[in-house]
Order: sequence, then structure tokens, then C-alpha cells
Amino acid sequence: MRAAEPRTVPQRPAVAVDPVRWPDVAHVPRVSWPRVAVTEAVVRRALRGLPLRARFADGPTLGRGGPLLDVRDAKAFHTRVGAQGLVGFGESYMAREWDAPDLVGVLTVLAAHAADLVPAPLQRLRGLWALRQPEGERNTPDGSRANIGRHYDLSNDLFALFLDDTLTYSAALFRGFPASWDLLAAAQHRKIDRLLDLAAVGEGTRLLEIGTGWGELALRAAARGARVTSLTLSREQQALARERVRAAGLTDRVSIELCDYREARGEYDAVVSVEMIEAVGAEFWPVYFRALDERLAPGGRAALQAITMPHERMLATRGGFTWIHKYVFPGGQIPSTRAVEECARDHTALTVVRRDAYGAHYAETLRLWRERFTERTAEVEALGFDETFRRLWTFYLAYSEAGFRSGYLDVHQYLLTKAGGSRTTPSSRPRYEGPVQP
Repeated sequence: MRAAEPRTVPQRPAVAVDPVRWPDVAHVPRVSWPRVAVTEAVVRRALRGLPLRARFADGPTLGRGGPLLDVRDAKAFHTRVGAQGLVGFGESYMAREWDAPDLVGVLTVLAAHAADLVPAPLQRLRGLWALRQPEGERNTPDGSRANIGRHYDLSNDLFALFLDDTLTYSAALFRGFPASWDLLAAAQHRKIDRLLDLAAVGEGTRLLEIGTGWGELALRAAARGARVTSLTLSREQQALARERVRAAGLTDRVSIELCDYREARGEYDAVVSVEMIEAVGAEFWPVYFRALDERLAPGGRAALQAITMPHERMLATRGGFTWIHKYVFPGGQIPSTRAVEECARDHTALTVVRRDAYGAHYAETLRLWRERFTERTAEVEALGFDETFRRLWTFYLAYSEAGFRSGYLDVHQYLLTKAGGSRTTPSSRPRYEGPVQP
């Protein structure tokens, strides 16, 4: 006879949640009992058909087998989900009301079935129960500055704890899988080099970068002989990127400006923008693409890297307010490939001439970041980030990784060109060898 499964997974003693810093995590919301009852019925119905094990401390284990979802406080869990859907689901994890030994595994199962977790009749009523984006988080020029600051101005030291030495905070491009930490910096350079190759960046190129990060792409472009203007809305990123430019002796070639893409001026041979469109907001996508068009000289090339999601899911969730919006990326919206290409077609003179996908590479990048973040918990704590914040970021990194592992998310590199002029790709630069398929 098989031994009985233990009722709980090993865990550290729960740490009290700071009610001032995390009011919506510290307190379970007040919700009517009929709503909680309906939520419980819907949740348990969904879990029964999934390839995981959902174990409730006060009841049965549901599911068809697979990674363990351990619900320790079922009442609080169902109340939060009933009150705020996925926002409540994430807050319940932050509050330690549920956990998972293989968090990515559980979230990958849920992401793979995202479209059918809620019954069709309730999906049709989504407008009545789904949370909507707050007006204050629209990506107007002032709103964008506030939204970007809430994430990227947290602490340069925090990001440095889990990023590699290039401080590159976007998908890397590996030669093969599984990836390892010692290869991450080279994989980030491979990704950057491919974008610069797509944009034909070389000696004398006038390059506009929209979204600086911490400056690695600007440094690498300047090393090719380009003159780079890089735009950011993060004061923390600007300060460190400028410091890195000075240390590299490239201040004559690189300018890091605190500037919104809508405020950019001048004409450039090339524009590169890496995972910036996700922070633009759907209502401003046409404005963003027009800015690319207006800044490019005739014959110019734009290389973009963008996270994408299926078009139908984008339409279903557009304008919604999720846990990621509330705690990680306020005002964000992931486009579909169709949305990207329609925006370019309908609002610019640019032509999409190439698109390459490599979502599996992002999953590996996120795994390495997540493992590094977990390994350096004590250092994160020393920076002043409490236990609730650390669970928040563990969930964010796992949630993102699961999106790519399930195929719910993908990442693409685009080349867009502008007619007129004559520009050729310099032959002296290293050529990208193409993504290695897993």
C-alpha cells in the first residue's frame, strides 16, 4: 500500500506582512459569501481537469496529477480570487496562503490553460467582473514617467543582484539548451549584436535607442563606431548608464537622455528599441510607431524586440488590470504580432521585412534570473526589501517564465525599413548565426 501523502510541504514560519507597505496583502478583502461560493465552485471545477495536483488543507486533492499546488488557507484563497481574480491569486501567494514546490511548473500548467479556466458563460460576462486599468496609469507622458519609475527606479543594486555583468534586462539568445549562468553574458551580447546587425549599425551610423536599460546596447553600438542617442525615463538607469559610458571612454559617442520617445527630435539612420513597446500601452502604439517613422531617415532601418501574446488573448485582456500591472509593470500591455504589424502598416511608411521568434530563449533567461534572485535572498534583504517583496519578485519571475514555457508568450525581433536612400549592411561586423531551436 502506498504511504499517505503528507498534508503540507516543508516551509519556513510565515513572516507577518507589513500592513502599511502591503495593505492588500495583509488583509483579506471583504466579499459576499455567494461570490466566494461561486468562485470556489469555478476554481475547483477548473482544477479537476488540469495536469497538476491541487491539495487543499481542509479538503481533497484535485487534478489529474503533476506539479503540486498546496492551498494552506482555502477560505482566504477563494475570497481573494473571488474579489480580484488573478490579482487576488498573486496576492494570496504573497500572503503565503498557497505555495508550490515547483512554482514554475504549476504556473506553466495554468498559463497553458488560461483561455479555458473560466467557463464560457462567465467569460462572456468578463466586462462585469474583470478589473480595469486605473485612469492614473495611462501612458501619457506624465503617466509613463510615473509607471517606469515604479519599476526601474526600485534600486540599481537590486537589479545587479540577479542580472549578469552586462546588466541586460531582456531575453538573451543562446546557442543551445539548457542554458547556464556562465554563458548568459555572451548570450546577451549575441542578442544585441543581432539587433545591431538588423539595423545595419556600423561606423558613422546615427543611432537612436528608445529604452536605454543600463546602457549595454549603446556601449556595444558605439564600439562599432556609431553615434548613439539613447532615451530613458528612469533616473536610476540614466545615472548608471552614464557612469558606464564614462568608464568606457565613450562620452563623445553616446548620449543618455531623460526623454520620452514622443519628445525625441532629429533624424537617424537606425532606431533600435528592445522590449519597450510593452510599456507603451495599447492606445499609444500608433504614436510609438509614428515616432519610429518620423525619426528614421529615408532608407533607415528599425530593429525592435517585442514580447508578444496570441491576438485573441490580447483582445480579451486589453485594458484589463492584472497582478503584473498592480505590482510590477503598471500601464503595460503586451501586443500580438498582428497588432505590431497592423500598427506599422496603418500608421507609418515602414515595412516589416523580417520577424524571428525565440520564446524558449526567454524562458531560459528568466530561469537563470530567478535562480540567481533566489540564491541571493540574503543580499536582497540587506538592501531593505522584505519577505513579501521577495515573494512578489519570485512570483513575477516564475510567472513570466511560465508564460514562455507554455507558449502563451513569445518574443520576436523585427526589422522594419523605410523607403528611399541607400544603406548597406557593413561586411566587417560579426554576423548572427540564427537562433538555436530547442
